[in-house]
Amino acid sequence: MRREQLIDRTGKESPAATMFTALIDAARNSPFKTPFTKAQCDSGAVAPVKGRTIAAAATDEVEFGSTKFFLLCGVGGIISCGSTHTFVVPLDLVKCRLQVDQAKYKNVFHGFKLTLAEDGARGLAKGWAPTFFGYSAQGAFKFGLYEVFKVQYANMLGEENAYLYRTWLYLGASASAEFFADMALSPFEAAKVKIQTMPGFANTLREAMPKMMSEEGIMAFYKGLVPLWCRQIPYTMMKFACFEKTVELLYAYVVPKPRDQCSKGEQLLVTFAAGYIAGVFCAIVSHPADVVVSKLNQAKGSSAFDVAKQLGFMGMWNGLMPRIVMIGTLTALQWFIYDGVKVALSIPRPPPPEMPESLKKKLGVQ
Repeated sequence: MRREQLIDRTGKESPAATMFTALIDAARNSPFKTPFTKAQCDSGAVAPVKGRTIAAAATDEVEFGSTKFFLLCGVGGIISCGSTHTFVVPLDLVKCRLQVDQAKYKNVFHGFKLTLAEDGARGLAKGWAPTFFGYSAQGAFKFGLYEVFKVQYANMLGEENAYLYRTWLYLGASASAEFFADMALSPFEAAKVKIQTMPGFANTLREAMPKMMSEEGIMAFYKGLVPLWCRQIPYTMMKFACFEKTVELLYAYVVPKPRDQCSKGEQLLVTFAAGYIAGVFCAIVSHPADVVVSKLNQAKGSSAFDVAKQLGFMGMWNGLMPRIVMIGTLTALQWFIYDGVKVALSIPRPPPPEMPESLKKKLGVQ
């Protein structure tokens, strides 16, 4: 309600209006304001440097590009990936079973019903430990190294080329980061698939890993690495490049005001929307390789080529719809949490890229 609406017909503020105004002023000056509001300087205070904004929770902001910056981005990746993948374990379990045994598990709902009938409610949580530890490790490398490679590749290209070829920059940085992230994920992913798709093999991570080691040796944990790269690298390239471009387009054509005029909460909503859009494309691009990984870790002595040949083209699209729902939600939540961690830890969050002044002069752009 606007203040002028609380003024009575005599032109004076009513007692209720005076009290309401006082409460508003008190809230604005409270030191316990939400971290999503900008700090306000008093009229008598010294003005900040022109062109800079100060976030209420960012008095000790981490230096962009510093070692601390990259490490904290890795922490954000651990929190965002570990928590979200663990949250959707029941859906992931049914999706994996649909992929490896389409005859038994007809569809998502039938898969849930059959799993509950055979294993009870606890059966839906099978594989939570390798999921949590595996995707936490992957998240640390994925997000932490993405920021490292993005900065390094941008420095190699120079300011103008980094802007002109920014989509290729996102693709290259994310592919490089995921290459290493999958090495950390592979052992846990192999254990997860065996726990979820091979009844009686093992119920916990502590049971599965020693058993895998004794039966197949160290390669039991890495035989799915190549198809994992085939699944995760395209997924991650789409995840980061599509997200970055979608954020850029949303602020340019959808959000009615510039990013620096949006509150932190509004910025996080844009992050969530862009993350979901990116997630849908991620699921489609990486799905055939995901099916091969699930089937490969279930079948002893088979190669990725053998599994792909056995499945056929249509077989590699089994379980696509639940994966679109899962990955769309997952990707949106990951970006939302990652951006939220950046806000909470005062990690710099650069705005969408703008054309450098030098390039504007060369191209005659105003």
